[in-house]
Amino acid sequence: MTATAARHTARAAGRPAPGRPRRRPRDGYALFLLPGALAFLAVVVVPFLMNTGVSLTDWQGVGRPAWAGLANYRELAGDGAFWASFRHSLFMVVAMAVVPTAIGLVLAAVLFDYVGKHAGPRTVAVLRACFYLPQVLPVAVAGIVWSWILAPDDGSLNALLEAVGLGSWRQDWLGDPDLALYSVMGVMVWVQIGFPLVVFMAGLQRVDPQLYEAAELDGAGWWRRFRHITLPQVRPETYVVLTWCTIAALKVFGAVYVLTKGGPGGATDVPSYFSFTTFFEKTQVGYGAAMSTVLTVIVLVLSLVGLRFQTRAEDAEEGIRT
Repeated sequence: MTATAARHTARAAGRPAPGRPRRRPRDGYALFLLPGALAFLAVVVVPFLMNTGVSLTDWQGVGRPAWAGLANYRELAGDGAFWASFRHSLFMVVAMAVVPTAIGLVLAAVLFDYVGKHAGPRTVAVLRACFYLPQVLPVAVAGIVWSWILAPDDGSLNALLEAVGLGSWRQDWLGDPDLALYSVMGVMVWVQIGFPLVVFMAGLQRVDPQLYEAAELDGAGWWRRFRHITLPQVRPETYVVLTWCTIAALKVFGAVYVLTKGGPGGATDVPSYFSFTTFFEKTQVGYGAAMSTVLTVIVLVLSLVGLRFQTRAEDAEEGIRT
């Protein structure tokens, strides 16, 4: 009777009943992680291991693969064309990570701290959607539209230059080896700006408005508020954006395929497209798989580095709050 009453009292108070083991709330969490873990295993781990196995063979895609060991990797280490494509990737990192992050941060601060106060949240929402629209468009559609704009003869850009009296500036934007890479970079800046903008605006939502109000009352202008309040507060988001955009830049394929197909003369070749042509067009499957494996390892290392910096920034911010 007493034990029964104690159990009822403990149940009403939200405590475990006497004589029964305490249930740990986290015991069942692993079950919910199981579907994601299985999907990760099937979609990422197994294909990566299979690709790594193919990279150790000499295979043209038909017949039985011949074991080659590390021969593909030794050949890859001395392949000047492949490492030249990696140099092009550095330019793409600037176009898809560095420049969009800087522009997106400034635009987010302007929309949040200036436009929102003077034009209202609806205007901010419309402008944010407009900036994010290129992220929603399929890469093939955006690439075709930009190929029309940058066409040498009847392209919109050259027609505009002609109309404003700058006809001498007309160029073959995608056909000139000296300009093609920069033209693709310009297109990718346009594509990428929306992602940092949305992330930074989400990060600014958690900033205490009293910080801006106090700074404004002290006479701080927009630039000083941006430098001393916005930048420190969105440091974790900055690392997230730089990491994601850098990975996207290293993996970029669709825009290069649609706009230039790596040309002219390899001027816009990037590792993903170089691996694609080696794998499917030259049918050097083992060699193309080795390129993909190296690119995957590089992306993984950069991801871990980015996550490390993000964790440090979050820990520092948490230390400041406490």
